[in-house]
Amino acid sequence: MVIVPHNAAATAAIVHKAHLAGIQVIAYDRLVKNAEVDMYISFDNEQVGKMQAEAMTALVPKGNYVFIGGAITDNNAHLLKKGVFKVLQPFIESGDIHVVYDQWTKDWTPANAQANMEQAIRNSNGQIDAVIAANDATAGGAIQALQNHGLISQIPVAGQDADLAGVQRIVVGTQTMTVYKPIQILSNKVAEIAVSMAKGEIVTADQQINNGKKEVPSVLLPPIAVDLANLESTVIKDGFHAAEDIYGTVTK
Repeated sequence: MVIVPHNAAATAAIVHKAHLAGIQVIAYDRLVKNAEVDMYISFDNEQVGKMQAEAMTALVPKGNYVFIGGAITDNNAHLLKKGVFKVLQPFIESGDIHVVYDQWTKDWTPANAQANMEQAIRNSNGQIDAVIAANDATAGGAIQALQNHGLISQIPVAGQDADLAGVQRIVVGTQTMTVYKPIQILSNKVAEIAVSMAKGEIVTADQQINNGKKEVPSVLLPPIAVDLANLESTVIKDGFHAAEDIYGTVTK
């Protein structure tokens, strides 16, 4: 059985019931916490956060940063934040970067992200130099708040997922970068491993991740940082989004 745990902790009961019935369980994209899950397959979400922070620190090595996180119930949001702060920490310790706002976004919704960003702007009197958002939806909410305060396009914003709206914002210059995770590669890998497990074959994983219950065999695929420079060689070339959908009436 392949499951996508919306709530990383609550799904443990499903894994337990499946095992009672003799069914092996693969966690797809998100890790199930505190459960005897048999395999975890996803993109390297900690690396996603590192890519976001590396892109931002290359542009803004000094200044005030805002972090708009994902849902606190989503394990991927925690992994991404871990990656972001691994990169930021040396800058924070040196005093070059100050994180003036750091908050989770309930249910990943743009509206909640916008409310967070509004609060960040108020708390800092608008003195913000870079924004790292957990995905393109939360980046969109943050960018709307920046627009409301006349700060749009002045502050670099990082997102993730290469959503159509996100890459459109990259083209017009209101979002700086995103992180692309080719879904077809992930789904193919999950299907391949699921079939092997169902046949009783031995499946090897390149690493293990502790989910609070066990060291879970894990396959983590590499994400791809995307900005205006490589948009066409990544999401467009792969057919993830069509060029006409991205650019519309915007001149390349």
